[in-house]
Amino acid sequence: MTLAKKGFPENFLWGGATAANQLEGGYNLGGKGLSTADMIAHVPKELRKGGHAMDITSDRIEQILAGEIEERFPKRHGIDFYHRFKEDIALFAEMGFKVFRMSIHWSRIFPNGYDEVPNEEGLKFYDEVFDELLKYGIEPLVTLSHYETPLGLTQKYNGWAGREVIDHYVRYAETVFTRYKDKVKYWLTFNEINVMLISPYTGGGILVDKVDNKLQTAFQALHHQFVASALVTKLAHEIIPGSQVGCMLARMETYPKTCNPEDVRLAQQENQINLFFTDVHARGKYPNYMARYFEENNVVIERQPGDDEILINNTVDFISFSYYMSVTKSASADEEEVAGNLAGGVKNPYLEASDWGWEIDPIGLRVTLNTLWDRYNKPLFIVENGLGAYDKIEEDGSIHDTYRMDYLRKHIEQMNEAINDGVDLMGFTSWGPIDLVSMSTSEMSKRYGFIYVDLDDAGNGTLERLKKDSFEWFKNVIASNGEVL
Repeated sequence: MTLAKKGFPENFLWGGATAANQLEGGYNLGGKGLSTADMIAHVPKELRKGGHAMDITSDRIEQILAGEIEERFPKRHGIDFYHRFKEDIALFAEMGFKVFRMSIHWSRIFPNGYDEVPNEEGLKFYDEVFDELLKYGIEPLVTLSHYETPLGLTQKYNGWAGREVIDHYVRYAETVFTRYKDKVKYWLTFNEINVMLISPYTGGGILVDKVDNKLQTAFQALHHQFVASALVTKLAHEIIPGSQVGCMLARMETYPKTCNPEDVRLAQQENQINLFFTDVHARGKYPNYMARYFEENNVVIERQPGDDEILINNTVDFISFSYYMSVTKSASADEEEVAGNLAGGVKNPYLEASDWGWEIDPIGLRVTLNTLWDRYNKPLFIVENGLGAYDKIEEDGSIHDTYRMDYLRKHIEQMNEAINDGVDLMGFTSWGPIDLVSMSTSEMSKRYGFIYVDLDDAGNGTLERLKKDSFEWFKNVIASNGEVL
C-alpha cells in the first residue's frame, strides 16, 4: 500500500499570474493592433451595474474608434510592464518564483488577427521578456488567448462566432510555438474558456447585438475554440518536443443551500455545466448530459467532418483553473442572490466575503482539487487564486496586508491537504503578484499584488513599485516549499 503524500513535491511550480491586457500597456507601440480589451472603459463604482465587463455593442465600438467617447480605457495602459518588465521580473525573481504565468497579446503578433505576416517588433518584445525570465530560472507559462481577441477579428467575423477564426488562431499559435520553442514549454490555450457564457465579448470578441440568439452563438463559438484548442495542442507537441499544453477553467464549485433534493439537483446541474468545458478538453468529447441541455435550450452545434476526431485525438496534458470563490444555489424563489459573485448564487452563512462580495472558501479549493483529480486523473495547476482588496500605504511607505496573507495561507493549507489526499498538483500561481488593472471592473483600487503600483482609478500616479508585507511572506512560502506559512 502506498502511503499518502506529505507536503508539496520538490519540483512544485510556485509563482504568479497576469494577463497582457491588464499589465502591459503600450497598446499603440511596437506595431501592436487594437484588441477587444482596448475597448473596455473604466466605469466608476457608483455607475456600475454588474460585477463583470459587460458586452459591448457594435455602435459603441464605432463611436470609440471615431473618438466620440470621452472615457478612460485603463487596459490600454496597464501598469506599463511594456517598459518596466525587467524591473518587475527582478522583483518576481527576488520572491523566488519558479514560474510566471503571462499571456501573449495576440494583436501584438498579428495586429488585425487575420494578417498574413507576423509583426516582428511584437515577436522581439516577447523574446526579451522570456529571456529575462529564463535569466533568473523562471519558467514562462504562456496563455495564448487571455481575453485579448484582436479587434480586427471582431470586425471581420464577429470574433469566435466565425469559424474562420480557427485558422487565424492556429497560424498565430504556430508562429509563436516556432519562435519560442526553446524558451517556453508550458502553454494554455484559452483563459477561463467558460466565461464565454457570461460575456461572449470578453471570452470571444463577439458583439451580441449582431446575433439573434446569444446562447446559441456562445456555444457555437465555444465549439470553434474547442477545435482550435485541440489543433494547437497537436501543433505544440509536434513543434516543441516535451511541451505541455493545458486548458483553463474558471472553476465555480457549487453547493446546494440545503439537503432538499431540489437544491442538490440544482447544484449538480451547475457543476455539470461548469465541468462541461474540462470534459471536452480532457476527455475529448461532449458529455452525454449536454445533449438534453442543448435540446431544452434550442442549441444546435454545427460541426464539420473531422471535428470529433480532432477533439478525441488531441486532449490536453493538464488541467488548469482559477479559484476565487464557491457558489451556493437554492431552488427556492425566496432566496436573494449574493451581489458580487460572478456566477450568482445565494449567501452561504458559513463564509465571509471580500470587499467585492466574493465569498471566501479555502476548503472549497480542496473540494475542487479532489473533484477534478477524481474526474480526470490528469495533473492539475492552480493558475489563479488571490484576494482583491483595498490597500493602505502607511506614512513610512509600508503596506500591512495581513488579510491577503491570511487568505492565501488558508488556501495553501488546503492545497497541501489535497496533495495528501492523493491529488497530483503541479503548481500554484497567485493572481496577480503585482497590482494590475482589474479584468472585471477596469479599476486599480482592487489590488491583488505582493507589489504595490502607484496608480489610481483615475490613471494618476508615478507607477512606482513598493513591496507589501506579503512580499516577504510569499518569498518565505516559496523558499520553504510551502512549509512556512
